[in-house]
Amino acid sequence: MPARPLVLYPDPRLHRAAGPVTATREGVRALAADVLDTLGAVSAMGLTAIHIGRPERVVVIRLQPDEPHAVYVDPVLVWASPERSAHPEGSVSMPGVVEPVERPARVRVRYRDLDGAEHEEEAEGLRAACLQHEIDQLDGIFWIDRLSRLRRERVLKRFAKLRAQQARAGS
Repeated sequence: MPARPLVLYPDPRLHRAAGPVTATREGVRALAADVLDTLGAVSAMGLTAIHIGRPERVVVIRLQPDEPHAVYVDPVLVWASPERSAHPEGSVSMPGVVEPVERPARVRVRYRDLDGAEHEEEAEGLRAACLQHEIDQLDGIFWIDRLSRLRRERVLKRFAKLRAQQARAGS
């Protein structure tokens, strides 16, 4: 499958919650393949169906280019540790800006695989941060919503400056 066009900030779809997956097994596999192909094309660690304009709860994660990918269908966070850690975050939908985001250090996620079997996975470190980031996206929470107002305003100013520079360079 070819990479799909990305939904870019400030598109309102990035703040809408995704619905549960209702597609057939083949439909879910095709959607996951589209998300995976797009993830590879944009060199992301994680991507949701929302990022390619499909409001369904599908996440694909591959933290390193040489490792296998993981697909999460209808993932939900079922537990989060009280301990917290910060990781740099950004989004392919808002390219060029990154900011540390503090989140629970460990989480447990319930999801279905591509065959419809239910699973629970516990994750920590970068994988935990990535899962939380992508599940937030499925819930209509864009990553900058997790920043303080001051830090969010700084990120938005940096992003606006980057876009203005790109527009001037493209003229």
